[in-house]
Amino acid sequence: MRAARLSSRGLLAGALAFTIWGLFPVYLHPLREVAATQVIAHRITWSCLFILLWMLGRGELGGLQVIFSRPALLLRLLLTALLISGNWLVYVWGVSHGHIVDTSLGYYINPLINVVLGIFVLHERLNPVQWLAVALAALGVAYLTFEAGHLPWIALALACSFSLYGLLRKVISVEALPGLATETILLVPVAGAYLIGCEYSGSGAFGHLGPQVTALLIGSGLVTAVPLFLFAYSARLLPYSTVGVLQYIGPSLQLVCGVLIFHERFDGARAAGFVVIWAALAIYAADGVLRARLAPPALASERGP
Repeated sequence: MRAARLSSRGLLAGALAFTIWGLFPVYLHPLREVAATQVIAHRITWSCLFILLWMLGRGELGGLQVIFSRPALLLRLLLTALLISGNWLVYVWGVSHGHIVDTSLGYYINPLINVVLGIFVLHERLNPVQWLAVALAALGVAYLTFEAGHLPWIALALACSFSLYGLLRKVISVEALPGLATETILLVPVAGAYLIGCEYSGSGAFGHLGPQVTALLIGSGLVTAVPLFLFAYSARLLPYSTVGVLQYIGPSLQLVCGVLIFHERFDGARAAGFVVIWAALAIYAADGVLRARLAPPALASERGP
């Protein structure tokens, strides 16, 4: 019974994280006139401030001292910080330049990139059904490349960077909140210096494009920190394959935003590639659910903290 309760908290946290990410294009749309690099710098700066205030209120700032006293751990978190900031930059650029459908494709591909990482990094073995899912996904990406006339670099960059980020956060021995705080602390000197430079050059958006833009830039810290914390929490509590299944929430909502709200192209030719990838994901998810149901109960009890 204890394992089931822990699993429920992980599922709820993961679902909330991917719902926030799925609706993020709506939040970013009013910021489309702001350079993507400035949006990212504000996300880093304000999320760092909010996270540190949160930890101060919970009396957990002492945990950062332990992390900063371990150079090897700090180096790993610097790598995750660079991965997630790169992911943010590609995503914000894609949304602001009318490529929301492409960003959704990246997060649809992401779970199957997780499978590939499992093979080459964790030395996992795939069963025939999983191999079929990976092959179908590769076929779908190849078709979309042919249909568009170029490699879907936005989708692939998002999928690879977030898969690597999730994998590293899964295996690094650090709690979700201190780890996230450390990532933003490592990035904030560069982000802050860049924003100061923008102000001196007269290109800064903060306080110059109206109160709505200023408020959204400040709020970007919260909408960045909260889902990342929820994701890191769920990734440590749930099997990585389960997190991959939950991730379908995000790109589905992004696709709805891109097609129904912002009217991006999604004709029959393009939809055909998505259908192939959706079929791959359905096969992969069904296999994961079946294997989870057949797993011995004792395995589930080992997942709790």
